[in-house]
Amino acid sequence: MAMLEVKDLEVYYGMIQALKGISFQVNEGEVIALIGANGAGKTTTLHTVSGLLTPKHGSVTFEGTEITKIPAHKIVELGMAHVPEGRRVFPSLSVLQNLKLGAYTRKDKVEIRETLEMVYSRFPRLEERKNQPAGTLSGGEQQMLAMGRALMSKPRIILMDEPSMGLSPIFVNEIFDIIQKVSAGGTTVLLVEQNAKKALSIADRGYVLETGKIVLEGKASELLNDESVKKAYLGE
Repeated sequence: MAMLEVKDLEVYYGMIQALKGISFQVNEGEVIALIGANGAGKTTTLHTVSGLLTPKHGSVTFEGTEITKIPAHKIVELGMAHVPEGRRVFPSLSVLQNLKLGAYTRKDKVEIRETLEMVYSRFPRLEERKNQPAGTLSGGEQQMLAMGRALMSKPRIILMDEPSMGLSPIFVNEIFDIIQKVSAGGTTVLLVEQNAKKALSIADRGYVLETGKIVLEGKASELLNDESVKKAYLGE
């Protein structure tokens, strides 16, 4: 059974149909890349999976439980975390306060401390800056904070929306290294990313979205070598 199963999702913004019956699945331990041009429906897909949007039709099933009608904050408790586009850190709160907010669904203080140590070991820069207001961090550091905050909920699956957006090339490489480490640590990853080449280079499988439909799917290595993908998304 797939860890996450998305079936026939249709989502509208008013009269405009953003998703036109998409279906895909994510198996435990995989890194899945969703790629496509701006406006293809990638962010809408993540928002619907994590409960921020309600579909008009279709279902989302997570570890055997249908979560289509469950409110977003309850979905976090089930083991899903979402790193939104644009990072969305709380700028006036310290780095440490931002991280602790990520653990709000958890009660065991000892376990929370252990997770915090794990996050610091993965992102040493966050520990160095733990007392700084999050708004004073660079873009790359804020992205690390957003990822660290999501990991504080100890998710079984993490949804990442455009983690490399607006970052310098050196930070982009660092963020992708971290995504691989998160995956190696046992967390399943569903990744939406404009940098299709980078995303497919670390993913197991990929889905290509075009105007609200999945037009191509397959092993990431195959998609990297697909002529139509190369032309449309890899700038070749």
